[in-house]
Amino acid sequence: MAKTHVKMVVNGIEVEGLVEPRTLLIHFIREQLLLTGAHIGCETTHCGACTVDIDGKSVKSCTLFAVQANGAAVTTIEGMANPDGTLSALQEGFRQMHGLQCGFCTPGMIMRAHRLLQENPNPTEEEIRFGIAGNLCRCTGYQNIVKAIQYAAAKINGTEFQEAAE
Repeated sequence: MAKTHVKMVVNGIEVEGLVEPRTLLIHFIREQLLLTGAHIGCETTHCGACTVDIDGKSVKSCTLFAVQANGAAVTTIEGMANPDGTLSALQEGFRQMHGLQCGFCTPGMIMRAHRLLQENPNPTEEEIRFGIAGNLCRCTGYQNIVKAIQYAAAKINGTEFQEAAE
């Protein structure tokens, strides 16, 4: 099969490669760019483990062809850390609030939460739950994921995180 040249900016770095037109973006990212943070889960957009940010939108990279991302700006979980290498507010929130167990969903969950906080810097618990509804977690029950996102929102907004009384 003939290959197509693609070029995009991934985590701030211009990359390019040759792909078959049927190559999914998740496979280009993992196999050619060797960025393995985004996971392959269901390959049907149901689980969200493959979520990346493309041109300011959350996208499930398992159902997008690499050629469709040609010319785009893509951010993966590897691009989420602060420039000095420290954890982003979301990564720190997931760590501090125990927002992960097995960790399989975590990269996609953080990427979706990142876009959610860009769209709504101070979401309610209900808005967070709605905003991450397309990303599934089989381990946590979501309670600590919600807390992690609330923690990150408070940190980003320069306010103190107030954990709700249980």
